Amino acid sequence: MKVKITSLLILISMSWILSFMVIASDLETTQSPQSMENSQEAITLDVFKTPTCGCCQKWVDHIEQAGFSGNVHNLNNLDQLKRDKGISSKHQSCHTAISAEGYVFEGHIPATIIEQFLANPPKDSIGLAVPGMPMGSPGMEMGSRRQNYDVLLLKSDGSSMVYQKVINES
Repeated sequence: MKVKITSLLILISMSWILSFMVIASDLETTQSPQSMENSQEAITLDVFKTPTCGCCQKWVDHIEQAGFSGNVHNLNNLDQLKRDKGISSKHQSCHTAISAEGYVFEGHIPATIIEQFLANPPKDSIGLAVPGMPMGSPGMEMGSRRQNYDVLLLKSDGSSMVYQKVINES
């Protein structure tokens, strides 16, 4: 009887040790969310802008600080590119970014909203737009002067709707 109890205790101990080793092994190979984020490749956006536009470069700096990679293309005229990509004149701004999947991001859209869109692109959409150049949007910082603005969802049929409102509280 004593041998059986000793054998049983040894088996329980061995089982516990093996369980501990498996757990410890899992802990060593599991990455924290931050290290996983750092190991992912940056999303590249091709950014088309004019060579002299300073606010466009500030927007590129904004997306790069948020983890994107901005591949800048300086063009003297962006009209044909915008037409080819289905961006109507009422939705245009000073620069156009295009993802590898072909989605367009027109104007001073916050990087977090681009990330949100790319994580789950709405059906029949071609991208997002912030028409004009709203004060306080990324690249259009003017001290404490800010205005509220809409980020529009551009649809493949040429229509648009509000994707997200940006409320700048003073």
